[in-house]
Amino acid sequence: MSTHEPLKITRRAGGDFVVMSADDWEREQESLYVLQNNSLIQQIVTSLDTHTPTTGYQPAEE
Repeated sequence: MSTHEPLKITRRAGGDFVVMSADDWEREQESLYVLQNNSLIQQIVTSLDTHTPTTGYQPAEE
C-alpha cells in the first residue's frame, strides 16, 4: 500500500470495513490519543504561542 489510501470493503450483508497499512493505523491511533488528551493539546497550544516567528528560538549566526 504505497499510496497510503485506505481500501473500503463493502459486503452484501453489511458490516463494511476498511483496510489500511499498519503505519497509517498507528498514525491514526496517535492522532486520536493527542486529540483526546487535553493536557497535551494545551502544551501544544502553549508551544505554538511561544514560538511565533518573532519570539521563538533564533539560532546564532556563525
